[in-house]
Order: sequence, then structure tokens, then C-alpha cells
Amino acid sequence: MGTVTLGVSIAVPEPYGSLLQERRASFGDPAAYGIPTHVTLLPPTEVDTAVLPAFRHHLTAVAAGSHTFPMRLRGTGTFRPLSPVVFVQLVEGAAESAKLQEQVRSGPVTRELEFPYHPHVTIAHGIDDAALDHAHRALADYTADWTVESFALYEQGADGRWRMLDEYPFGGTTAAGGVPAQGTPRNTAAPSLPT
Repeated sequence: MGTVTLGVSIAVPEPYGSLLQERRASFGDPAAYGIPTHVTLLPPTEVDTAVLPAFRHHLTAVAAGSHTFPMRLRGTGTFRPLSPVVFVQLVEGAAESAKLQEQVRSGPVTRELEFPYHPHVTIAHGIDDAALDHAHRALADYTADWTVESFALYEQGADGRWRMLDEYPFGGTTAAGGVPAQGTPRNTAAPSLPT
């Protein structure tokens, strides 16, 4: 039947998601608009299409047993020199994300991680060192917070872009067909996005 490349993540809601995606593009990252802004729970994984129904069922069960939790982003970090990545750090919600990713990877789709799990929001990847340095400095004062209410299943298309297949609300049912991620910002002020 073939294979598909899947990923599972917590979508960063609006207005934060688009703003961080725009900043990622401004740093020169060519993948910026092909990857929705997110916190990874299952990294890109090639999956036999025959396993997809069982995996969707598993994700529904994980979400049904999960509860909303606060997430807060603040400041930047990097995985250099191990990996050419600059990210926005999670200062709240990391433990819940770690628990979720373990549960997601405990079903019909298992995946060994190349590095220990470290939840984050990538803002630059695979670009030159000067651009990575700029990204690290430019968002050093960035902050955002919201309530996480779901995670989503994504498929990478032949064009390299990631598209949502299903959203899995916590304690609820699957919302299919690329429904926008549900996230309730916990403050009503405009997001902090330094220039």
C-alpha cells in the first residue's frame, strides 16, 4: 500500500504561530512556510499506510485521556554545535509535552529518538551561523502563553510541506480535515515579538 511521512505536534496558535513563521522566514530559513509553527511530539516518521487507522485510533485514545495545560514560551536557545537549530524555549508545559510524546510513541508507531526529548519551537534550522546568531538574538526577549487543548497529526506532502490530517482535542473526539488548532491565549495583550 505504500508509506507516508507523518508527524505529531502541538500547534502554536494564532497570532503566535504566523508571527513566528514570518520571523523564521525573515531569518532566511527556506522551510519556514512549509512547516506550521509547533512543538514536536513525534518527529517525521515514515509509516506504512496500513498502520494509519490504528495510529489514528491510538492518538484519539491518548488525547481522550489528556487534559489541557498551560504553555509559556520565553527567550531563545540553541542545539548547536550538535544541530544547527535555534529555538524559542518552553518555560511552562515542558513536562506535559514530554509525557504526551511518550504516550504518542507508545502505540502502533514507535520511534527511537536521535537525541533526548527537549520540547521547543524551532525558529531557524540549517541556515548559516550568522543567520542563526541573528535569530538567537532577535527573539531573545520573545514571550507568549496559551492553554494547550489538543495536538494534531500532520503528513508531509511530495512538495515537502506539512499539512494537518486530524486534530485531537483533549478529552474529546477527533476533528478531521485540517481544522485549525485550538489554543486559548492566556493574555489578551499583543504578543511580544521584538524586531
